[in-house]
Amino acid sequence: MVEIPEPKPTDLLSIGEVVQRTGVAASALHFYERKGLIHPERTTGGTRLYPRHVERRIAIIQVAKRLGIPLAEVAEQFAALPTDRMPSLRDWARLNERWRARLRARQLELERLQQEMTQCIGCGCVSLNACLVVNPGDALGAEGHGARRLLPIDDEASRQRV
Repeated sequence: MVEIPEPKPTDLLSIGEVVQRTGVAASALHFYERKGLIHPERTTGGTRLYPRHVERRIAIIQVAKRLGIPLAEVAEQFAALPTDRMPSLRDWARLNERWRARLRARQLELERLQQEMTQCIGCGCVSLNACLVVNPGDALGAEGHGARRLLPIDDEASRQRV
């Protein structure tokens, strides 16, 4: 009987294997590589080989995309992770801690937006022209373009808490 060894996080996978295992297109993997999110090894012939543990990074990238987190922010967070070895539990815990404040700030912003939308939808106006609660007489128009009563997401404040 032939024994098949258990897979190791450092096993190298071809790009086709990574595509098959993650469901991410090869072009996306190349894009992630250019952005510094993943780091394949290269054979002498130039073939990309990915350590198996890159699948975890790809999974985090996919979740971040679904949550609307910009890839630049993912890259910023991944910069603290080692590229020459599998990240340890401690490495992932530090990443989680840094992201916790940012994700909580986004969560609060979404909750506030939901409340404002509920109030706006529930007020009974038919149009913005008829809405006296939001902007009577278009007084906010003098302040410039865009939503004036919606507070912007303050990424700087969330960075300082990290």
